Amino acid sequence: MNGKAAIPLRELTLRSILLGGVLTFLFTAANVYFGLRVGLTFSTAIPAAVISMALLRTLGGATIVENNIVQTIGSAAGAVATMVFVLPGFVIVGWWSSIPYWETMLVCATGGVLGVMLSVPMRRALVIDTDLPYPEGVAGAEILRVGMGDAAGERENRAGLATILLGAIAGAGFGLLTMLRLAAGEVSRVFKIGAGYGTIGVTTSLGLVAIGHLIGLATGMAMLAGLVLGKFILLPMLSAGLPGVPEEVAATVFSQQVRIVGAGAMAVAALWALVRISGSILGGLSGLVATARARKAGEEIRQTERDLPGNWVLGVGAAMFGPILYLVWSFVQGGPLADHAVAVLVLALIFIVVVGIFTAVITGYMAGLVGTSNSPVSGVGILAILIASVLVGAMFGGSVTPDLRAPLIAFALFLVSFVFGIAIVANDNLQDLKTGQLVGSTPWKQQVALIIGVIAGSLVLPPVLQLLATSFGFAGAPGAGPNALAAPQASLFATIAQGVLGGSMRWDLIWLGAAIGAVLIALDEGLRKTGKGKLPPLAVAMGIYLPVTLVLPAVIGAVIGHAWNRMAARTARPEFAERLGVLLATGLVVGDSLLGLVFAGAVGVVGDPARLGIVGDEFAAASEWIGLAAMVALIGWSYARVRQRAIAAE
Repeated sequence: MNGKAAIPLRELTLRSILLGGVLTFLFTAANVYFGLRVGLTFSTAIPAAVISMALLRTLGGATIVENNIVQTIGSAAGAVATMVFVLPGFVIVGWWSSIPYWETMLVCATGGVLGVMLSVPMRRALVIDTDLPYPEGVAGAEILRVGMGDAAGERENRAGLATILLGAIAGAGFGLLTMLRLAAGEVSRVFKIGAGYGTIGVTTSLGLVAIGHLIGLATGMAMLAGLVLGKFILLPMLSAGLPGVPEEVAATVFSQQVRIVGAGAMAVAALWALVRISGSILGGLSGLVATARARKAGEEIRQTERDLPGNWVLGVGAAMFGPILYLVWSFVQGGPLADHAVAVLVLALIFIVVVGIFTAVITGYMAGLVGTSNSPVSGVGILAILIASVLVGAMFGGSVTPDLRAPLIAFALFLVSFVFGIAIVANDNLQDLKTGQLVGSTPWKQQVALIIGVIAGSLVLPPVLQLLATSFGFAGAPGAGPNALAAPQASLFATIAQGVLGGSMRWDLIWLGAAIGAVLIALDEGLRKTGKGKLPPLAVAMGIYLPVTLVLPAVIGAVIGHAWNRMAARTARPEFAERLGVLLATGLVVGDSLLGLVFAGAVGVVGDPARLGIVGDEFAAASEWIGLAAMVALIGWSYARVRQRAIAAE
């Protein structure tokens, strides 16, 4: 030892901030379109990491933690863009005729920053002291390690890079087939079960299968149980005897009834998850206090344990409520709630704090369970809009006259906008912190980086949303044209608020879901106590809530991952073989994500996704068979190639 302190690695640098900000601008714009058109946004953390490594290595002096800062900032694009799940609701209910820039930007920014602050004390509970798999966090860490040559041994590093490249080519290649419409992006069928309908199908995405590999068999089987319960039992029961086209009946019943049951189950499962980790969260809060005392006493705190100081967390969090309460006060001016300003502000404060903490824990836990791309954050939005609508209606004694309905619906949506911002950013932050833990990043620098990303995304989202509102409009909004964007989640949230405040809400479905959640908790606890495994209740509830086309690929991937790990255990180098499986899954996610980004850019240029196809609608039936066959072939080929590499390793 020479007595000199270790020189810290380049991490939160000016170039990482600028590059991350630019990527956030681009990725947010791309995600807004996808969110409005199909109700899905893609995770931007891994594409940001790949682009960052390519550029910063060219400039020289790049470090793994500096690249992690870029991916952390860039990941905010996927989170902030998810605000389009709620914001178009104001246009749909006729409250906004256009998207107000500053109001929208501040809603996104304040809610997002609160999401970062609320997730800081949860880092120890949900990232450190947990066995949650964090599939995308692990994948991001593997990308950074291999890309920066941080893997053990030059030979292993070359094998890892080759494996990621193989997966990326397979994932992007299949994505290209779907973009050109040679392969169907989704295959689904509706069939009779008794007097009702069931449904089965798959999104033909290698990235979703890869996520299944990363989440593990226990979570995958729990989601399968939810799939069976939701699509083969609940859907047939609730659709029994209904007239109409089977596909339309099944789709309507699923979106308006089965999903409500799933949301009720998620609420109970999430509450139980909160109870189970409450001790660790309190430990995280006490850890912030202990760290602050240690710093004052001059003790050296390890870099990987340095969160934002507790006084900063409290101070910044409290500071957000200044603009939030002003925005709430401004929103109700000129309407029936203006005469209840004090009650409105108190309600807003309590709702955002209490429900915000609850949703931050739910989405943080879900990020660890299935990743950010698969997290059903819209289910959290459903719970939030239910609670907000009930509370707003209670302000008027539960009696809402027709002239009050529209402004009260808009106000309920406005409250939910802040909570939704908290939820989606907490979901993203904990996934990023898992990557940071694995590559040795400084937590507080990542937390600052995500705040920067949230602000960058918030600045660009309103004009993009306004451009799309002007060019296409939103389905269900006044004056919406034939090419209006579906905005499915925003329409659903508005419909729920209208149902609660109009007295037509199906509360029996919520209570049914809650009862299912309670049974799932009892089953899981029983399995854990007897040592016979586990059945994560939240994963089962998510299997009920999510469309079958998203759940089934993840289940298939979980089975493939389990089979791979069993094969790896029989090789000469089990850990290396298992890691190659993780790297292949990571590569598939990378290829799928990057192709999604290319697709979004291409759509932005041509305007209509159909114009990218090289075949017409008459090829649709053939494209389904091609999609399924190509998906099976590419998965089989890529895993077989990597298996040869694993077996050949000495």
